[in-house]
Amino acid sequence: MAEATGTARRQASMPFILLTVLLDMVAIGLIVPVLPLIVGTFTASPAEQTFWFGVVTFSFGVANFFAAPVLGALSDRYGRRPVLLLGFCGLALSFIVTGMATALWMLIVVRLFSGAMQANAAVANAYVADITPPAERARRFGLLGAMFGLGFILGPALGGVLGAIDIHLPFFVAGALAIANWLYGYFVLPESLPAERRRPFDARKANPFSALKQLGALQGVGPLVVVIALANLAQFTLHSSWVLHNHFKFGWGPAENGWSLFVVGLVSFFVQGVLLRHLLKRFSPQRLAGIGLIASALTYLGFGLATQGWMMYVVIVVGTIAGGGAQASIQSLVSNAADPQNQGQTAGSVASLTSLMAVLAPTVAAPLLGLVSHLPRGDVWIGLPFFCCALLQAVGATVAISHFRRQRALHPAPAL
Repeated sequence: MAEATGTARRQASMPFILLTVLLDMVAIGLIVPVLPLIVGTFTASPAEQTFWFGVVTFSFGVANFFAAPVLGALSDRYGRRPVLLLGFCGLALSFIVTGMATALWMLIVVRLFSGAMQANAAVANAYVADITPPAERARRFGLLGAMFGLGFILGPALGGVLGAIDIHLPFFVAGALAIANWLYGYFVLPESLPAERRRPFDARKANPFSALKQLGALQGVGPLVVVIALANLAQFTLHSSWVLHNHFKFGWGPAENGWSLFVVGLVSFFVQGVLLRHLLKRFSPQRLAGIGLIASALTYLGFGLATQGWMMYVVIVVGTIAGGGAQASIQSLVSNAADPQNQGQTAGSVASLTSLMAVLAPTVAAPLLGLVSHLPRGDVWIGLPFFCCALLQAVGATVAISHFRRQRALHPAPAL
């Protein structure tokens, strides 16, 4: 039966999913500068604030770890659109309840709920894989990354401005935006997965441990699972540390942190949306991934060594330009290794692995920040979490480059 809204008659294309991801990331970005401060309203010291912010972050990650491959597999069975709509509902409720929270336990419970319902990034990646030939996926995943970057231009900057008025206000605005995205998804967003390419749901394969095992078994992908894990652990450790690190080292508040993330998003949008397509004409995804991982390791080191706020902006610009192609390149290699009927579960498996790293990241970031929270403003050792990120990324770069060299030796390019 045809849908009354007419979405079934629209042909899925990149503009639809790009707008969906943009709205999603603006909503998520709105709360980034203020969530640690909300936690701080229920704590009595910087060390206590760091610990409970880690718990709140952990609760989302652990729920998403178990739910992401299930949601990805469900999108292979029922289509991408219904799972995206479910995620928007979860986000809207999460934001609104967080803004109204009167106790820490409420923050933890709502983040558990949100993590269990939200797999928007994974399903968006599967949506792109549905409508894109393998040879073009790196470029299109780059466009998707550009929307993430643009969302982090608009979201954190607006969140910082709104948070300076009232730290609860960004959550209500984010909730309203998530509701608007649900309306867009329901009335406008078309489905990307045709009925003939759907597959039955298998609960045994959808649990996170089986999903990760299947991800590692994809031909030519195995070692990249380790790379994805290390890169995400480094990235989420950065995320978990960013606001409090900048507060401890530079005395930054919501506005300053919001503007710093604005610059991250601006440069990321340029790299993913403009520069990457030109780089892919000259370099393979494997080469871009290797270069990007090395550059990211140096970027984390630069963040840790910065002793003045303006230095963070220099590192953001140089590091993002140099390392911005790694994520889209690795995502395209993994997607190309999966068959069309399993794109949702494959993307969900990557999201589950990402969520596992999000679970572990606070256990890395919180103790390290706790060790340095007493140091005087400007002390270089406050950057200890970022030094750890640099080490993790350096190990990941070594694994990736070694893997790509082995692949070239096993499958040499044909002579002209």
